[in-house]
Amino acid sequence: MQKSATKTRDRLIETAATLFRQKGYHGTGLTEVLTASHAPKGSLYHHFPDGKSDLAMAAASWVSQGMLQIIDDSFAQADSFADGATTFCFKLAKLFDTADHWRSCPISTMLFDGQDNDAFRRHADRILTSWSECAAEHGQRLGLPSPQAEAAAELLLMTIQGAWTIARAKNSADVIRRIPIHLYG
Repeated sequence: MQKSATKTRDRLIETAATLFRQKGYHGTGLTEVLTASHAPKGSLYHHFPDGKSDLAMAAASWVSQGMLQIIDDSFAQADSFADGATTFCFKLAKLFDTADHWRSCPISTMLFDGQDNDAFRRHADRILTSWSECAAEHGQRLGLPSPQAEAAAELLLMTIQGAWTIARAKNSADVIRRIPIHLYG
């Protein structure tokens, strides 16, 4: 792929990710994505033959890479799973406070607010599973036995998903900041 084609594809993905996270799948039009990304109309279907649904899945994958980096960064200097999880919650709370497109789970706004189809559900499952697996790997590195690390990671991510919804309703990231207190005392 040529360098300019790669740049156009990347711009489309990044722009779509931002717009889908701000407005949801149905609230974002393809013309809006093309205009905001300064991409020619034909480039969308060149890079994403199935159109908006392909673009949404690519955008969700791109956002997921960012989330995996946040998880890695949160646990990198941690002395325990609880320490890493606390850092992770505080990083997410800061994003909630400072970036409108982090006011809810970025995958939910892209894939669950979209059309109800198995491809979106399976892609969301793969992404959310990868987040849990990433946190579990850190738990194992920090000394938790595999089953315990997997359970701790799953509980953390389930709690964060619920906390995002409550934080959005309350318009306060404090709910996310309190997760470690409820999980680890």
